[in-house]
Amino acid sequence: MPFYSASDFYPDSSLGYLARRVFQISTVGLEPVFEPEGITLTHWLALVSIHLNPGSTCADLARDIAHDKGATTRLIDALVERSWVERDRDGADRRVVKLSLTDAGEAVAQRARLKVMARWNAWLADWSNEDAAELVRLLQKLHTTLADASEDGA
Repeated sequence: MPFYSASDFYPDSSLGYLARRVFQISTVGLEPVFEPEGITLTHWLALVSIHLNPGSTCADLARDIAHDKGATTRLIDALVERSWVERDRDGADRRVVKLSLTDAGEAVAQRARLKVMARWNAWLADWSNEDAAELVRLLQKLHTTLADASEDGA
């Protein structure tokens, strides 16, 4: 039996709407965390993605952070200009440019990470650890379901 029906599909019960609003509200709440570092949430997402996927390309990064490819090139330009990211040509295929963090980029990403963790911990202060862990588990399950459906073309 389907979960949703026309009689109960409203924004306050729509997974898509709620996920988007949580993202929007948390983005507004996180932006001040990045100001002392002179970065934005998008900068930090890029730094974290490159940290977790060293040797990724600009196209890989654009997919990972759901960012326009052209805008991602400009984003990388800004991070390179600040000496936080390096571009390295692939030895086997000179057309491929791989991205890596510099020590300075790693330091910025890690300092911001601690501030992001503190902000989320503040937001979740009234939650039990069990409730927070259950939400994470359910979001991971939804992520897997959506990723699998995407791979299947659904």
